Amino acid sequence: MTPLYGHEAAIAAFRAALDTDRLHHAWLLAGPEGVGKALFADKAALRMLAGGTVTPVKAPALDVPDDHPTARLVAAGSHPDLMRLERLTRDNGTELARSISVDQVRGLQRLFATTASMSPRRAVVIDAIDDLERNAANALLKNLEEPPPDTLFLLVSHSPERLLPTIRSRCRLLRLSPLAPDAMTSALRSALPGANAEEIEALVAVGEGAPGRAIAWRGLDIVALDREMDLLARHGDRTNARRSALAASLALKAAQGRYEAFLARAPSRLAAAAKARTGQARAEAIRLWERATSLAGSARRHSLDPASVVFELAGMLAALAEGQDRDAA
Repeated sequence: MTPLYGHEAAIAAFRAALDTDRLHHAWLLAGPEGVGKALFADKAALRMLAGGTVTPVKAPALDVPDDHPTARLVAAGSHPDLMRLERLTRDNGTELARSISVDQVRGLQRLFATTASMSPRRAVVIDAIDDLERNAANALLKNLEEPPPDTLFLLVSHSPERLLPTIRSRCRLLRLSPLAPDAMTSALRSALPGANAEEIEALVAVGEGAPGRAIAWRGLDIVALDREMDLLARHGDRTNARRSALAASLALKAAQGRYEAFLARAPSRLAAAAKARTGQARAEAIRLWERATSLAGSARRHSLDPASVVFELAGMLAALAEGQDRDAA
């Protein structure tokens, strides 16, 4: 399995609970996209399942040797005590469904209908719980309220504040933060053995502690995208020409990757501006960040028109220049 870099505190917390047999039945793994939450969940599930077998596991942290019988079954997708829920591929075979359906959650009953067969516990990984449709969230809540015996839920969440409070209250929260530069570099070197030092350095810069994002954005010229956002934030866009051009370019089907990157980076740019400002300008930047975060999330969940979304987000970036002018005056 892919190595997990960083997250020492989270690993220690999970291992302490596992090693003392005080494992909470549901763990909410929260943090920014791309920092390794899903990998952490997969490794935690594997470590728990392998640790309960007759073959001892002596590796540190959450590691399990690839030749361990449990690791081989998990890698083949055939371990009887593990289920993983994620968005399914649509009929066209290229796009993912908008959400995790209630039928997928109800399908967990097949796992719960039998006792664990190869380890003392069973594991359910959901990547990500943010993607559950409403009925699916309610169905999962029933399992969390009355957890099946000897079952561990590992729930990945990019935005835990948007989850049902009743779901959050039944989970132990474990936050995974962005990686430090050294861990980020190690993760990217491991994932991209063919990349040279210059490319790794550039990906570390744009990834902002999230190796998954950096890898997904490889080859998308994120530096140029950042330059466009900086121009909007510094100089505004009184004629709407710059934001119109950006919207047209990112709405192209071939630009889907850059569009996704823009959805992630525009709110971050607004957050950085808020931290750097004071007084009314800071308050306005915070309001813009809140609006941008909400819009970017809605764009993903509801497949909003990309051109309209980019035009509106670019307008929020341009508004930073107006707020700065007012503060200077």
